[in-house]
Order: sequence, then C-alpha cells, then structure tokens
Amino acid sequence: MPISKYRHFLESNPVSLPDRTWPDNRITKAPRWLSTDLRDGNQALIDPMNPEKKRKLFDLLVEIGVKEIEVGFPAASKADFDFVRSLVDDNAVPEDVTISVLTQSRPEIIHRTVDALQGLPRATAHLYNATAPVFRDVVFRMDREQIKQLAISGTQELVAYMEKSFGDETVVGFEYSPEIFVDTELDFALEVCEAVMDVWEPGPDREIILNLPTTVERSTPNVYADQIEWMSRNLSRREHIALSAHNHNDRGTGVATTELALMAGVDRVEGCLFGQGERTGNVDIITVALNLFSDGIDPELDLSNLPKIRSVVEYCTGMEVPARAPYGGELVYTSFSGSHQDAIKKGFADRAKKVAEAGGDENAVLWELPYLPIDPKDVGGTYEAVVRVNSQSGKGGVAYLLSSTRHLDLPRRLQVEVSNLVQHRTDRIGGEVTADELWKIFADEYLPYTHADGLKPWGRFALRGITATTADEGKETVLTVTLSQRDANGDQTDHTVASRGNGPIDAFTKALQEFDLDVHVLDYAEHALSEGGDATAASYVECDVNGQVLWGVGIDPSTMTSGFKAIISAVNRAIR
Repeated sequence: MPISKYRHFLESNPVSLPDRTWPDNRITKAPRWLSTDLRDGNQALIDPMNPEKKRKLFDLLVEIGVKEIEVGFPAASKADFDFVRSLVDDNAVPEDVTISVLTQSRPEIIHRTVDALQGLPRATAHLYNATAPVFRDVVFRMDREQIKQLAISGTQELVAYMEKSFGDETVVGFEYSPEIFVDTELDFALEVCEAVMDVWEPGPDREIILNLPTTVERSTPNVYADQIEWMSRNLSRREHIALSAHNHNDRGTGVATTELALMAGVDRVEGCLFGQGERTGNVDIITVALNLFSDGIDPELDLSNLPKIRSVVEYCTGMEVPARAPYGGELVYTSFSGSHQDAIKKGFADRAKKVAEAGGDENAVLWELPYLPIDPKDVGGTYEAVVRVNSQSGKGGVAYLLSSTRHLDLPRRLQVEVSNLVQHRTDRIGGEVTADELWKIFADEYLPYTHADGLKPWGRFALRGITATTADEGKETVLTVTLSQRDANGDQTDHTVASRGNGPIDAFTKALQEFDLDVHVLDYAEHALSEGGDATAASYVECDVNGQVLWGVGIDPSTMTSGFKAIISAVNRAIR
C-alpha cells in the first residue's frame, strides 16, 4: 500500500489538550436533534426525492419528534425553494418545529434563502463557508483574513436582510458553520466564530448555533472531542451558544465521534435517519438516540416503531437499510447460532420469572438478556424474529424448504414475513411443518387457490386478462386489464379497465385506482422457475396498499403477468 502518500492527521493539524476533562464526563441527557435527511441526505441520493416523498419523510420526522429539520438549499434549485414554500402554504409545520435552510455567503443566495422562509413560525438560516487550509489554498485561493471577511460579510448581509424581511410572527435563528472544521486550525476556527458572533451579537433570547462539523471524518474520535472541548472552553458568550456537531462516517466512527463530542460539550447533533448522506453517510441519529435509550436516558424521540420508520425511509430514499444496521436492521435481533439461541431462550425464561415476581410489571425489571442489548418490542420488534422463527429455520428453515422443494427464492423481507406466518399457524395446530404443509400455507396466503389442492378460493380480485401495447416510441405502456371482482355473496363480476403508464407496473397500479385502490410498489423481484419453452416465472412485490405495507406473490409463464398477479395477491391480502 502506498503509505508515503499519507500522513497522520495530527501532523497536518496538531491538537494538544493535555488537561482534557471530557473522558471523565458522562452523557446524562439527549442533545437537541436536527435532521438533515431532506438536505444532506437527499443530495446524496442517486435519484433525489420528489416532492411527495420529501413530504412523506418530513411528516415522519415530525411524527417521531424531531424539532429541528433542515429541509434544503432553497437558492440552489427551484425544487428546494418550492418545497419550503409548500410547507408554508400547506401549514405543515407545527409551532414547535424549526425549519432550517442552508446558504452560502453570497448576497443573492442569502436573499433567495430568506425569501423562502417567509410565513414559517420558526426558522433558522444556516450560513457556512469553508475555512480549512486546503480550501483556502486550493479551492478559493484566499488567505485567512479574506476567508474571515467572507464569513463576516455573509453574516452582515444575512442579519440585515432578515431584519428587513421578518416581523414578530416568525422566530428567526442563525447558525454558522466553519466548514471542514475538523481540518481547520483551532485558533483560526475560534477567530472566525468570534468575528461572526460580533455581528450577530448573541445574548439572552438571541442564541447562535455554532456548528463544528467533521465534514470529512479524518481522525480518531478522541481528537475531535479534544477540538470540541478546546472550542467550548475558549468561545466567549458560551452561555448563549448552542454548540452543534455534524459528523460524517468516512472512517466508520461517526457514532463514536458524536458520542465523545457530547461528552466534550456539544449541545446539538445533526444527522440522518439510518445514516443516509454523502459518501459513507451522516451520523445515524437513530443509533445515537437508541444508544442513549439503552443506557436509560430518554432520547426525546419516539422510535417505538422502527419497522415503520425503516419502511418510510427506504420508500422515500430508494436506499435499503442494511440488514445488520444497529437497532433497525431486519436481522439485528435474530440469532442463527444454536448456542446464542439457547442463551436467549434461557434469558427469556429468567426474565419471565422475575417479571412474575414483580407482579407482572415489565418496567420494574431491568433488561438483562444475552445477546439482546434492548428489548426488541420497545422498538416495534417481535420475539418471534429473535428465537422462534429462527428455531424453525434451524429445523430445515422456511426459506430453505420453499427453495429446495418449490424453487422459490424469496426476498429477505418476504422470508421474515412468511416465517412469522408459519409460526403463527403452527402455534395453533402444533407439531412440525412438512414441505407439503408449508406449500399449502404459503399458497393459501399468497397464491390463487388452484396452486395447491384442497384449498378454498378467497380474494376479492382475480386477473382474467391483459393486453399491453406501447406508445410514444416505446416510452409509454398502454394497458387493458380485465379483473374479476367477488362480492360479499361470492358472486363474481368482470370489469375491463384501460390505463397508461411509464411501464407495465406503473400502468397496472393506475388501473387499480378505478377500484379505489391506492397501490405503490416498494420492492420487486422475479426469477424463472424452470427452463425451456414452458418456463414459468415467479414474481414478488412489496406494496403499499392504501397505507398498508405487505408482500404479494405471483406465478405465471409470463413474467409480466406474474408481476400483475403478485400485485393482486398483495391487494387481496390487504383487504382480506
């Protein structure tokens, strides 16, 4: 490896704090949280969110209790500006939520940014300019004094325009970031922040937020903690400053960097749900918050339904949360090892005894279980995913049996759903499930009754026929769909609907709107079940059907038809 190209961080930006006190400190309360999912998180997506997805994610952030939300860079694009205005026009921002927007230190950008905030109950304008040597020397070709003057002039322009633009109806705040703080000499970072504060004049009821970011994570977390403590000690007017950390995860230690910064004096944390963001991501707010929770500290966020939060984030961002993501990943409470499983079972038995001795009060007994740092139920999980479903897979496995006997390669989330379904069935009937019994359970839940003998038909809708053509030089699908609809008496009526879309799936879901069905496909997978002229395809779709998220399965010689059948499967399950 060409190590001569690199040097230790402390050789480029020495930090010395021999009398540091932060290692002896203890985090005792949650910080103020700022979500930058709609700004930093959104700009890092391959396919940035459209207004509908932005609004859905914004509403989620409000729902879980985030009080400060950075929603964009209004001067950078019409889309960002219009989204901020839509929040105002729709009266979507609660009185206790502060909207934050980002601006560079240029008058025309500052004016456009402030204009976007008109009519909000609470708003923060976030000004930044890069202060690190590599940006001074390479990007801007400015010396220290010129960089400082850029921060001063931007603050002056922002203060003047905000005073001109806002009345008493809006509580206006100000945030300043010396960007790439972690690479900026401490004495210069302090000098610039003090110069900015001289313009803003923080005091009682006039807070300033000073954000000290690891824009690119460049050192071990303890070095950043030293930098934070040094700044916290040396800043004047400290009682009127909210010291904020904005940490990225380039070295894989974003959470640790944030936690040590809290020990060193940070009051506020900026990050994204599940660590979305540029490169390796912003710090994961959920992980930091639930680390506090696991220590018995109120995170001041409602994370009691992580599966829902994960589903919304994945839908809005188009990015899958890793199965091993702390707390929120699909497999983080599941042990596949037999020894782990045995220890967890014994832990549950011991806990049940202690809870019974406490009169059934779960909260009166400390959570102390092997391999489980928190109770999965506290974040919307189930115990089946921890032990019981895994014990089924230990006896052959639901996914293995369906793969080996029926050649079905289920997506991971569908595997979990089917495993839970099988477990619930076996709880009622007892005994083990054979391959044939498993197939009947699966077919009865997901497929037309003809796929397994002895099953009674059910489901409101069935696909009778489709005709698909293309228009606009192949860019649009024109679809004619015939569906059979079953009424409460079991009588069936055929309906033919025509629709158009940017593909077969899009056209099909639009056709379903004729039946008052709002269907969004969140995930799709397909594969062949056999080879040759009689090849059959299996399709799996995860759908949001009128707000309910669940899977559907379709099997047909045609891959397009199997996809449509899978959507109908999900619809029938949703309204069953």
